Amino acid sequence: MTTTVLTTERIRLRRFTPDDVTLLHRLDADPEVMAYLTGGGATPLEEIREQLTGYLDVYEKHDGPGHWPPRNSTARSSVGSPSNRVIRAWNWDGLRRESWGKGYAAETAIALVDAAFTRFGAERVWAQTMAVNRRSRRVMERTGLRYIRTFHPTFDDPIPGTEHGEVEYAITRQQWRRQA
Repeated sequence: MTTTVLTTERIRLRRFTPDDVTLLHRLDADPEVMAYLTGGGATPLEEIREQLTGYLDVYEKHDGPGHWPPRNSTARSSVGSPSNRVIRAWNWDGLRRESWGKGYAAETAIALVDAAFTRFGAERVWAQTMAVNRRSRRVMERTGLRYIRTFHPTFDDPIPGTEHGEVEYAITRQQWRRQA
């Protein structure tokens, strides 16, 4: 099984490996990267290692979508960690701050949505984020996803902004074809 699963002009997405624990820990330790995921709190390295091991145990058996850390194709440096948990959904999990504002998130998201429809046969792609996460919402809009709803899930450990709810965006195969 190849580790490179998707490429764009500037991004090469590949499957996670055990060596990515350092990348994930570095992203997780950045309070601004994690602001809308954990409220800025960091996860201990050993816990990240256990989560990655569990993920690899499940997804190494599948040739379908999984978690793909993007790499800058020219500089060969890691720029972040989007995840395609199941083909129906993707969620932007992190992008190193020094890469923000350069279009990597939108480029990656567009490629993931295109792959969902062309390679994996999805009929609908959806994404969600905190209502207050303006950057993620903008990426979803640039990707062609449309606002569907705001909802208010209950969390055991809410973070600042939770009180404003979560937003869902989506695009169907038919809508995607029309905009292509």
